[in-house]
This record gives sequence, C-alpha cells and structure tokens, in this order.
Amino acid sequence: MSYRWSVNDPDAPAPPRRKDARRNQETLLDAAATVFVAKGVDAPVRDIATEAGVGLGTIYRHFPTRADLVIAVYRHQIEACAEAGPTLLTEGPTPYAALVRWIDLFVDFLVTKHGLAAVLQPGNADFEALHTHFLDRLVPVCAELLDAAAEETDSEVTAYELMRGVGNLCIGADTDTRYDARRLVGLLVAGLRRPRG
Repeated sequence: MSYRWSVNDPDAPAPPRRKDARRNQETLLDAAATVFVAKGVDAPVRDIATEAGVGLGTIYRHFPTRADLVIAVYRHQIEACAEAGPTLLTEGPTPYAALVRWIDLFVDFLVTKHGLAAVLQPGNADFEALHTHFLDRLVPVCAELLDAAAEETDSEVTAYELMRGVGNLCIGADTDTRYDARRLVGLLVAGLRRPRG
C-alpha cells in the first residue's frame, strides 16, 4: 500500500511513521511525568526508560539533556491539563466534581512544574515562555470549570487566584514528608462549595 500526500495539503494524512513516532514520544513523556511526580525531576533516566518500556538510548535520542526532557514533559502536561477540563465537564457527574478532579490533575502537574526551577532559572527565556504558555492555556480552562460549577459554589474567587492558591500550597511538598499538600488543596477546594440546606 502506498501513501501519497503533499506538504502543502493540510488535509493530507500524516505519514504512518510520524504518527507512530508522535505516539511513542507521548508514551515516553507520560512515563517521565509519572516518574517525576513520584520521584522528582532528578529521578534517574533509567527509571523513566523502565516506566516507558524503552531503552536509555531512545530517551537520549529524543531528549539529549535533562532540561530538554523536563521542558517537554512540562509542555505535554500543560496540554493534557488543558484538554482534560472540557472532558471532565462532559463526563463528570457534576460541574463541581469536574472542578475537583481537574484540580487534582493540576496538583500532579505542579509537582513537576516546581521541579522545573531546578533545571531553568527564572529570567531564562525558555522559563518565561513556558510560564506565559502555562497561563494562556490553563487559566481559561479553570475559569470555564468555575463558571460551570457556579451553582454549586459560593465564592468570588477567580481562576487565577484559585490556581495561584493551589500552586502556593504545593510549594515544598516534594521535599517535606510531613507536609500533605494534596490534603490542604482538598480543604481549599471544599471551601468553595456552597453549603447545602
């Protein structure tokens, strides 16, 4: 079977190898994110390779440095978090439940995000571009979830304020075993809910 497409035709199918390569890279990034959440961004690359079911060479071929890998995971998680919001609203039992689930995913993401500071210093152009992308993609998603849950919540908190509050609660959670950021985030989100009765 032969495939023909033109690079100038936006409706042409992507070459099969490119689809496989993209799927393989997403699998690798999902594995890296899982390891980073569990062990931090300094986790051994061999742990990521094991989680992804690939060899070390495959990881280094795609991401020559740890910074390359962390940045790619960060961008991948931004997209996953952004895409999860509308899906959770559609599939969740209530808009508030969708908001709670999304915040839980956001907390997982923040664990990796905070580790980014060890790889990129604020003031670095890559860091600033990623932060802008982070806000541009995720604040509107959080706002949509808050708007949808308006009948179940009794708060005038904005999406940015909520995300900033969750982010602040997550700082240091990966270095202090006595601190349970997820429990405190749960209390914060529960505080948004309108009392019944």
